[in-house]
Amino acid sequence: MTSLTRPSIEENRVVVTGMDCVSPLGANLQSTWSGMIEGRSGIDTIKSFDVSDYSVKIAGEALDFDPDNFIEKKEQKKMGRFIQFAMGATQGALKDAGFDLSQPLGPGCGTFLGVGMGGLGIIEDQHSILVDRGPNRVSPFFIPAVITNLASGQVSMKYGAKGPSYSVTSACATGNHSIGDALMYLRSGRCEMAIVGGSESTICPTALAGFANMKALSKRNDAPTKASRPWDKDRDGFVMGEGCGVLILETLRHALKRGARIYAEVTGYGASSDAYHMTNPSPGGEGAGMAMQWALDDAGLTPSSIGYINAHGTSTPVGDEIETQAIRRVFEEAAETMVVSSTKSMTGHLLGAAGALESIASIKALTEGIIPPTINLDEPSPENNLDYVPYKAVKKDLQHVLNNSFGFGGTNACVIFSRLDEKDI
Repeated sequence: MTSLTRPSIEENRVVVTGMDCVSPLGANLQSTWSGMIEGRSGIDTIKSFDVSDYSVKIAGEALDFDPDNFIEKKEQKKMGRFIQFAMGATQGALKDAGFDLSQPLGPGCGTFLGVGMGGLGIIEDQHSILVDRGPNRVSPFFIPAVITNLASGQVSMKYGAKGPSYSVTSACATGNHSIGDALMYLRSGRCEMAIVGGSESTICPTALAGFANMKALSKRNDAPTKASRPWDKDRDGFVMGEGCGVLILETLRHALKRGARIYAEVTGYGASSDAYHMTNPSPGGEGAGMAMQWALDDAGLTPSSIGYINAHGTSTPVGDEIETQAIRRVFEEAAETMVVSSTKSMTGHLLGAAGALESIASIKALTEGIIPPTINLDEPSPENNLDYVPYKAVKKDLQHVLNNSFGFGGTNACVIFSRLDEKDI
């Protein structure tokens, strides 16, 4: 396993001071986390359009989200649903971090909200208008409603965040890459705080048909809540989900100066590429293993330091097996006592938002000492032989947790969060 040397220069330490989310389990962090700990599934038959003719009819829709709670009606038409999710979750995260929302955040705040696929549903709708009614009827708000960077752009404008603002797009690793980019800006001293995360809303006809036709999705239409089953011998593909996760990151110095409550420290980040195949991970988990190892190196930790891994764990036949191999590749004997779970078993796969939502779940596990389960894991396939916390949450005292995200194109991103005690400041 190739390792990187931890930088010798003293970096700015980075902490998490606020969090909120939108998910198929609820429209905020409290309801989402409660659903995870209860082992509740947010997956059901799709309600947003007629799926009668589709081979896959299920997804994790964020049905509890109401944009009226966050955005004026006249502004909503300018924003795709993924942007609306980002606006809602950002407001909640900033409030959670204790910021006065009436005051601009200024040039010291960056905005790094990643999006995997953007406003695909709006593209469908506007293309139909173009074909049926002509070019003059296409909405003037079409372009800003669909392009990925407008999640960051709209948030930065609303809160006066004048630091760097852009959208990372790296498929299912997007959320973690966004956290990693912000981490590097904060460590370098170019920002003192950042709004980070990922948002996604692509449960629409074209995306559903595309993923289904490439044989990536579960077809367990008759039992939606049982469809997402990471590591189980009967898993048959992932389930699409939608939502958003937003975290407020600050340098430790900035957080202490304003007396902020601190959830955790961001101690490690690793990113790699399989350089192997457009959809399949590299055999043996080499690329994923490198990202995990580099995150450990960055944090200055040994494998035995990690108490919990929130896995990518999508419920695909190949991906789950290779992630297990990658974990064993990096953690070796420590893997025998490693605790691993996949919250995708409850939320489905939020694609570009997955890493952000699952980083939030990892931090909640760290701070509350309880690990969310992997539901629907009736019998792991023989090659999947770790402790995946089946069905029931477990209590465990944690000091360091790891979140894994891997995406199409062989892109990998892993983030480590650590408990920050007073003696460590």
